[in-house]
Amino acid sequence: MEVHPSGYYAWKREPISEKHRDDQRLLGLLKQAWLESGCVYGYRKLTLDMRDMGEHCGKHRVARLLRCEGIRSQTGYRRRSGGRGGKPAVVAPNHLNRKFTPDQPNQSWVTDITYIRTHEGWLYLAVVIDLFSRQVIGWSMGSRIDTDLVLNALLMALWRRQPHESVLVHSDQGCQFTGHNWQTFLRDHNLVSSMSRRGNCHNNAVAESFFQLLKRERIRRQIYLTRQDARADVFNYIEMFYNPKRRHNTSGDISPVEFEKRYFQRLGRV
Repeated sequence: MEVHPSGYYAWKREPISEKHRDDQRLLGLLKQAWLESGCVYGYRKLTLDMRDMGEHCGKHRVARLLRCEGIRSQTGYRRRSGGRGGKPAVVAPNHLNRKFTPDQPNQSWVTDITYIRTHEGWLYLAVVIDLFSRQVIGWSMGSRIDTDLVLNALLMALWRRQPHESVLVHSDQGCQFTGHNWQTFLRDHNLVSSMSRRGNCHNNAVAESFFQLLKRERIRRQIYLTRQDARADVFNYIEMFYNPKRRHNTSGDISPVEFEKRYFQRLGRV
């Protein structure tokens, strides 16, 4: 199709439409929310995020913008055609096997790593959670994602809990958990290693759920100026809100600390 030169230059002089400007503004918000979700949210959850922020947009518009930008959600159980399923763990089997409700403390712990964006760069957070109460019993933060990060979190958990019997410690197959230092530390401290299938985050759903809560309730919509600012805010969330105050459906709508307190009261140990 031929276009007359005058028509082309008239089109070129046209300013960008208000709709296009608004699409670009909304796309910026969507990218930020997608990154803060750990690059896992799809158009449905991102639409809810936008509505929580007061944006008036439909899911089809959000889906169109994400598709044009090449942003997609992280898939769960269903495999895309031609993809490979998660391989069984080589270093350690999945002893936990999604048994997320032990009947007493210090039976099963889960651990994982997430990242927090700051203007200085990424801050990495490792946590250890007791599945009995969902309490964060160990945590560590640093600018490097290495074995020391997860070992420091586990050391805090051991110092706080001082278990008298063997404890199952479940993780994914990240290199921090498959390395010699981590596995040796577990054996030396009477801890049993358990690992998810590769690429299957559902096998470590409790840790993933905690990270989603942290980002939704505290970190979302902000980028910290410094790593120290992020450390202080994460510390406040874990130690001043999540452990002592936040209610959990799995714990009868009481906090992790209160749940364990009532458990020991029933045993006559408080």
